[in-house]
Amino acid sequence: MSLPAIDVSSLFDVSGKVALVVGATGSFGQVACVTLAEAGAKLVVTAGNANALRELKEQLGESGVECVEVSRRPDTEENCDAIVDAAVSAFGGIDILVVASGMNDISPIQDMEPKRFQKVMLANVEGAWLVARAVGRQMIAQGRGGKVVFTSSARGKLGHPAGYSAYCTSKSATDGMTRALGCEWGQYRITVNAIAPTVFRSPVTAWMFEDNENAKKVRNGFLARVPLGRLGEPEDLAGPLLFLCSSASNFHTGHVVYADGGYTAG
Repeated sequence: MSLPAIDVSSLFDVSGKVALVVGATGSFGQVACVTLAEAGAKLVVTAGNANALRELKEQLGESGVECVEVSRRPDTEENCDAIVDAAVSAFGGIDILVVASGMNDISPIQDMEPKRFQKVMLANVEGAWLVARAVGRQMIAQGRGGKVVFTSSARGKLGHPAGYSAYCTSKSATDGMTRALGCEWGQYRITVNAIAPTVFRSPVTAWMFEDNENAKKVRNGFLARVPLGRLGEPEDLAGPLLFLCSSASNFHTGHVVYADGGYTAG
């Protein structure tokens, strides 16, 4: 019997790869930066908050990470082209794109003005499309494949009773874009996938982890349908992210990976 030759040590190795993290100062963006930096990647970090971005770059630099900051949001063609140009100028190309930018606006649909809906769609869908378009052009020109990871949500699959019509719609669109580009770019060896978390620990959700009656009530109601019986931690996103950014996922594209403790399974 001849066993398959599998080099396990190299499967999750991204040493020397150039990773562009869009929305790097947000909760998932920071997870992405730390994960990819620890795995040996060079980073190009972007966000709209220049002060937070500078602080992030300094913290990464203190750990010896090669890092370039670009204070731009992916909300126009010009900004996205400038982000790509900065990455190419600094490191010669782009191997990995992680789109971690986005927003929510909670409101019953009858009370939401169209401009608020459009703002969520711009941040979560159009911005991701624009930066993927710019980076995809670069990856195709390079001719060496690439990895694209979008940020979806369990709400791309499930509705929500608390005024999530804009957010759920945007994340369903993210899932569709993931499948479409996974098919379209397969010929170039560019894989396109998405991570879809549910609630995980971050500054925004910190209140849900607190030891008070309101937090317990909300948390217990949520946990009633989470098979693993807990909320998510940042490291729960790190593993799936590294998988999707490394050669371990070379035969995976167009997929939405739910990092949700089984929330969407039942």
